[in-house]
Amino acid sequence: METERRVLVVEDERTIAEAVAARLRAEGFVVEVAGDGPSAVDAARRTPPDVVVLDVMLPGFDGLEVCRRLQAERPVPILMLTARDDETDLLVGLAVGADDYMVKPFSMRELAARVHALLRRAQKTTAEPKGPPTLRFGDLEINQSERRVLRSGVEAHLTPTEFDLLVHLAAHPRTVLPRERLLADVWGWADASGTRTVDSHIKGLRRKLGSDLIRTVHGVGYALEVER
Repeated sequence: METERRVLVVEDERTIAEAVAARLRAEGFVVEVAGDGPSAVDAARRTPPDVVVLDVMLPGFDGLEVCRRLQAERPVPILMLTARDDETDLLVGLAVGADDYMVKPFSMRELAARVHALLRRAQKTTAEPKGPPTLRFGDLEINQSERRVLRSGVEAHLTPTEFDLLVHLAAHPRTVLPRERLLADVWGWADASGTRTVDSHIKGLRRKLGSDLIRTVHGVGYALEVER
């Protein structure tokens, strides 16, 4: 029998927390709800979840701090919820280890789909890497076995999602990959409703690896600009 998947929902607005929990339970998940930062960290330590749905604005300490603490202790897929469509906040959330985000108000159907996709990605990440253990393009080195990336000999500390996105781009060097394809192949989404998630992760990669590495083709997608 397949092990039941556990979801920790961290949300201080009771009506939203109850609605999210009800939908995820209907999807077959075991759900625990926490209403503030300290309770969320305690709950994750007591019963480690398979995925976390995490609001940014929380009492005690905010969701960004919750994300930092959880990822430092035991990496877990995290879907962040935010009431503000502010790019700076979103980039900070992704930088501290969130895998994805949704802006309120959101569709419960889409939230459930993204939770399922995060779990599928987590299972793929634990599998053996495809292709050679190490990919090299000029001064860029991607060690798939150790999930480490170096540029000019300096290690770049990528989040799990940033690493997976870079590996996928590296598997198709100098090929323009549409945002919709990246969403399907890296995030496991069947629709194109989260293309801004791709854009935000690309910005994270550029910040850590250099702005010259990934080329934007406006209206289409991205390409890794390296020698074949």
